[in-house]
Amino acid sequence: MSSVTAINGAPASNGSMSSEAAKKDMIERFQALFQAMAGGQVAGLEAVYHPDVVFVDPFTRVQGLEALTHYFEGAYQNVIRCDFAFGATVADDRGFCQPWTMSLRHRRLRKGELIRVDGISQLTVDSGLVRLHRDYFDAGQLLYENVPLLGSAVRWLRRQAV
Repeated sequence: MSSVTAINGAPASNGSMSSEAAKKDMIERFQALFQAMAGGQVAGLEAVYHPDVVFVDPFTRVQGLEALTHYFEGAYQNVIRCDFAFGATVADDRGFCQPWTMSLRHRRLRKGELIRVDGISQLTVDSGLVRLHRDYFDAGQLLYENVPLLGSAVRWLRRQAV
């Protein structure tokens, strides 16, 4: 039996992804959604996310599909281009972990120059939909290193720590 837990520490619900076909389908829907959103299309979240989804990343925690939609709309508002390269997925009956590298050009970061960010998404699935989505990535790699003045200081600190 799997030991995946929800964000509050309680066991994830029993809406498992028991078959290999269900796992593959969920992973493909997730990847397709993020490739579409990278193109500026923040639509179709209901095909991947549970209505009561909890989403957490280094910048925010939102609950519910409406709040998640609003968050993604804001996050992609100034994106010039965004692509995801997905690594090998690790899955069990309760969900999956999806490593990724995001290549991003953003109007407000580094004057639109290319930024690459490595991360991983941990997803708990309930009845074929993502109930918990937690992203792990270096917020400095995405944001702090790429903001004028602050970015110079963060890059200097990183060099000093090595």
